[in-house]
Amino acid sequence: MAEYPARSSAPRSSDARGSRGDSRGPNKRRFQVRKKVCRFCVDKTPFIDYKDMKTLRFFITERGKILPRRISGNCARHQREVTVSVQRCRNIALLPFSGEK
Repeated sequence: MAEYPARSSAPRSSDARGSRGDSRGPNKRRFQVRKKVCRFCVDKTPFIDYKDMKTLRFFITERGKILPRRISGNCARHQREVTVSVQRCRNIALLPFSGEK
């Protein structure tokens, strides 16, 4: 019969696993994330035109899905307008419902 080594019930120290706080060093800086701003609020666009495919292409993926707010950087109001505009554009066949296969 094979014998297994006895397991120690003592907790491991944080140095054995490697602590993240010490491994960065004094000269390393944390990555700072820039806050995304709504491009429609910055330009003060009165409305989003569903016929403007050039603008709407920025808000859909190559598979045809609408990008979420956290990725596109739109405010809630303009994200709703983008969604409605993309849906209208799809219905009159200016944009595809799905991407190219």
